[in-house]
Amino acid sequence: MSLSIDGGRVPPRLAERKISRPGGSVDHSTSADRVRIAFVNNMPDTALEDTEMQFFELLDAAAGDIPIFLSLHSLAGVPRGERGQQHVNSFYSSTDELLNGQFDGVIMTGTEPRQPNLRNEPYWPALTDVLDWAESNSASTILSCLAAHAGVLHSDGIERHPLSDKQFGVFDFGKTANHQLTSGTAERIRFPHSRWNEVQADALAACAYTVLTQSPEGGVDSFVKKKKRSLFVHFQGHPEYGAQTLLKEYRRDVKRFLRGERETYPSMPKGYFDSTTVKVLADFREVASSDRREESMERFPEGTGHLEKTWHSSAVGIYRNWLQYVIANRAGVSAFPVMAAAVYHQTSRKRSART
Repeated sequence: MSLSIDGGRVPPRLAERKISRPGGSVDHSTSADRVRIAFVNNMPDTALEDTEMQFFELLDAAAGDIPIFLSLHSLAGVPRGERGQQHVNSFYSSTDELLNGQFDGVIMTGTEPRQPNLRNEPYWPALTDVLDWAESNSASTILSCLAAHAGVLHSDGIERHPLSDKQFGVFDFGKTANHQLTSGTAERIRFPHSRWNEVQADALAACAYTVLTQSPEGGVDSFVKKKKRSLFVHFQGHPEYGAQTLLKEYRRDVKRFLRGERETYPSMPKGYFDSTTVKVLADFREVASSDRREESMERFPEGTGHLEKTWHSSAVGIYRNWLQYVIANRAGVSAFPVMAAAVYHQTSRKRSART
């Protein structure tokens, strides 16, 4: 058992799986041994707890004997329903506490965008405060999916580009640079992607980002850049996804179509289902398109073949390399987080006063 949760507030699904223990439990590791990670989970309510489990399971598999101490946070301004807000209030701390804490690494998830311009999202000020803080107060920062797009927009003004259809499925990627993060992984790796936008390789290269993995079909997968003291690691995809996650998203999108919440029937995830399942789901599409009402979901095929997490070993390898990088480089992290946080709060107030 490698994971401990700060404050002893362990989310129920995590407690049931016994992956983690409360931070106050008996722990024979010293504070110097532990890797302290701030986990900033901004996923919408429908994916909030699933995302917890995905990242916790991945970190637990990658850590081995390395003790991990996790502190859970979520950005102010992320839209929440009653149940999601109650979960956040019960098990998460504010980002103000993060900015006044000391961490070796940061992992920030994306969320479902509601504005064409990310700068207009209600959580943008809180997000940029964390990004600015992380540059000087972490050894490395992982930004997942939309958080990666927000990170490059804030730091370098790199705009995301809308895609003609959702980049959805499991794609093959080749290594395009030698880097510690991909050391020991296969020359070609597979990762899930689920996004409507992309950042492009030429724009990243122009701003001194190093693309680690990409492919013609999948586009840019992962890329990195050192920002002050922190190595920022960006994933446009989702190494953390579980075997069933893309199926759940596809099912959700089909339901949205039947409810009239989207105009077009969603594309099937690529490289994910076997041929028999593809045929069954294509047949259901014909039924749903001719009988477009939510009740048609009762006929959605269940038991859609055997879904495997074929990307698991690659994900574990990259996250294990990341933890090793954090351990090797955390000595350079600021020992004065409170002072650093105060500086960023002052900067934010000045920025707000100008706008």
